Amino acid sequence: MTEKTVLNATHRALGARMVDFGGWDMPIHYGSQIEEHHAVRRDAGMFDVSHMTVIDLHGPRTREFLRHLLANNVDKLQVPGKALYSCMLNAQGGVIDDLIVYFFAEAYFRLVVNAATRAKDLAWIEQQARAFAVEVKERADFAMVAVQGPNARSKVLDLLHETDRARIEQLGKFSAAAAQGLQGVPLFIARTGYTGEDGFEILVANAQAIALWEALAAAGVVPAGLGARDTLRLEAGMNLYGQDMDETVSPWEANLGWTVALDPGRDFIGRDALQAQKDAGVQRVMVGVVLDDKGVLRHGQTVHTEQGNGQILSGSFAPTLNKAIAFARVPAGTSGTVHVDIRGHEVPARIVKYPFVRAGKACAGI
Repeated sequence: MTEKTVLNATHRALGARMVDFGGWDMPIHYGSQIEEHHAVRRDAGMFDVSHMTVIDLHGPRTREFLRHLLANNVDKLQVPGKALYSCMLNAQGGVIDDLIVYFFAEAYFRLVVNAATRAKDLAWIEQQARAFAVEVKERADFAMVAVQGPNARSKVLDLLHETDRARIEQLGKFSAAAAQGLQGVPLFIARTGYTGEDGFEILVANAQAIALWEALAAAGVVPAGLGARDTLRLEAGMNLYGQDMDETVSPWEANLGWTVALDPGRDFIGRDALQAQKDAGVQRVMVGVVLDDKGVLRHGQTVHTEQGNGQILSGSFAPTLNKAIAFARVPAGTSGTVHVDIRGHEVPARIVKYPFVRAGKACAGI
């Protein structure tokens, strides 16, 4: 049975085209995916991301547990409210999921994991937590709204109680804090996102979610669907779980080596496999691809290189660039021009460094 967020009826009233996404009935767009994309790049847009799974962890050994669970080192989090991006690996070094972890207190951390992997993530986390006596609590009582774009923060700040505005305005990137809306509604506001633009991701009790959405809309924030969210995150060089990496792919192979902390003495799940792969030399890597000619890059297309074949992972038309872009997994050392098999035609494409877009503009070399 398809699940629905508390904002489902609101999306339908706005005329959204709804699709099944990871078992959730979600809006793909409200009329024009491209217009929603541009709204986020140029002004401010909002996404219902209530399908994401929020998990609170409690117990005196929670930090010790997360040192073991995550490839990144949770000891980087020393100030309450700070957040960290990490992969959660299996023993073979494959990515079970990517997530954000928030630090509140030594006995209290929060995880936000992907919607489509909810069941397996919860099972894995609960299994690993038993040895550390950590309580794992899913927070289904929260809805989440992401407000993104160059004007996103200012529009959110105007909706906060005046006693909280200055404090939230000073919130650094990958930091979070509690605040109140104008009607005294409790909010958890994180300066994080999945678009490459500045903004906030806001947790609010389900009962107040519709009021928050409507207040944001009245402030000029444009509703945006999962279609725009996908093209925005691809332009920004952000991985999508299940498409760019999965349990058969290591962080080295997903260009996420920067999230791996091989600290001396920290024995996290998958460490031995990652170390062995690094020592042997990573054989395949993830790169950016740009198609300057007409055509669309799609998941599963074959990439022909001088070193051997690769595959397109995420691929789409990029509205900001007006051309097709993609991630591809190819043999290590691939560079320059490659050829992508598009419906039987060998189409030339360029290997580039990503992100493709930063601050609303094409990055150098794109």
